[in-house]
Amino acid sequence: MQAKYQIDTDQNREFLRENAENLLSFGHRFPSPGGGSYYLGDDGTPWKDRPRETWITSRMCHVYSIGTFLGHPGSEELADAALKGLRGELHDKENGGWYSGRTADGDILPMKQCYAHAFVILAASSAVLAGRPGAQELLDEAIALYDKRFWNEEEGLSCDTWNTEFTVLDSYRGLNANMHSVEAFLAASDVTGDEKFRVRAGRIIDHVLGWASGNDWRIPEHYSSDWKADLECNKDKPDDQFKPYGATPGHGIEWARLITQWALSTFGDDKEKAAKYTDAAENLFNRAISDGWNSDGAPGVVYTTDWNGKPVVHDRMHWTLAEAINTSATLYHVTGREKYADLYAQFMQYLDEKVMDHVNGSWFHQLDQNNNLLTTVWPGKSDLYHAFQSMLIPYYAADLSIAPAVKQGKKI
Repeated sequence: MQAKYQIDTDQNREFLRENAENLLSFGHRFPSPGGGSYYLGDDGTPWKDRPRETWITSRMCHVYSIGTFLGHPGSEELADAALKGLRGELHDKENGGWYSGRTADGDILPMKQCYAHAFVILAASSAVLAGRPGAQELLDEAIALYDKRFWNEEEGLSCDTWNTEFTVLDSYRGLNANMHSVEAFLAASDVTGDEKFRVRAGRIIDHVLGWASGNDWRIPEHYSSDWKADLECNKDKPDDQFKPYGATPGHGIEWARLITQWALSTFGDDKEKAAKYTDAAENLFNRAISDGWNSDGAPGVVYTTDWNGKPVVHDRMHWTLAEAINTSATLYHVTGREKYADLYAQFMQYLDEKVMDHVNGSWFHQLDQNNNLLTTVWPGKSDLYHAFQSMLIPYYAADLSIAPAVKQGKKI
């Protein structure tokens, strides 16, 4: 195994640094005149015939806010462009909150998504750290809106989708939005110093671990309005972008890292209390890797499995690899177990050999079972968020959100 794939080597650190810089360079053409993010094509050219969505714009604001800490040229202007979109064409001045997005012709994409609003909080938190104009006002409004419309204090969970006017709440409840709410809450707590957000993250995590531990550490993703699991949801559309059928190994992996971050930031030096959660995080990660990694005769993490761990959708989505890189590095540094370092090296080699586009830049967003390019779910290269973060998280403090960790230079 080459040194550049092995964790805690100078060669691997340089490999990640170079690729983080390359990703930042790839994304420069995302801003539309109104600030909403264009969906990026294979070589970074904007696909202007596609909608400009709030969640993508928020992710690009987050990424280029971090870019300012890394000294990447143009990051300030790019973060400001995304902020313009979030405070302008994507913002619903009449009903509050943020549209799902705008069509290519400028019409409103209906519905108000918890998922997108969580990313607005993440983006605003990072932009506040970067000192960008208007970021504090955006964060204040995003938190107030989220508290009013999405967070349920009694349940300790967030709802999922409203109509545009916030008059009709959809009966669907889901963990994807709650997972990114945990990420947003941890960032908001780290940036504002308000620990209520960390407490909220912990309440969501306790629910998830209760559901997962009773399901052999495969996380049920979809629920009814009274939080009864719907294990058959989208069985007729198993590769849905946001609501796929069955278990999603990539989410088990992603939850494992967020749970570890929450536990370390909540309990500090109290290793006994933290261990309850880091042990659970290991169970989630190990189940997901056992079910998903190289499970069908070829390298890569399958998109979904059934409830017995058998692959359903064999496609490899780039974000699952990014999260596998993040979590294997985090668990190695937290536990010292060599198996996580070994997996990290395997993920790095697979990234370099199969998932990075060494011709056009960025990462291929979807590959088939044989690791050939596929565009049925994720054509092009929509944004940088997952790939970029995975070039940073492995070497920054595990108890801190990535934007403040980079700004503070708090490395492992």
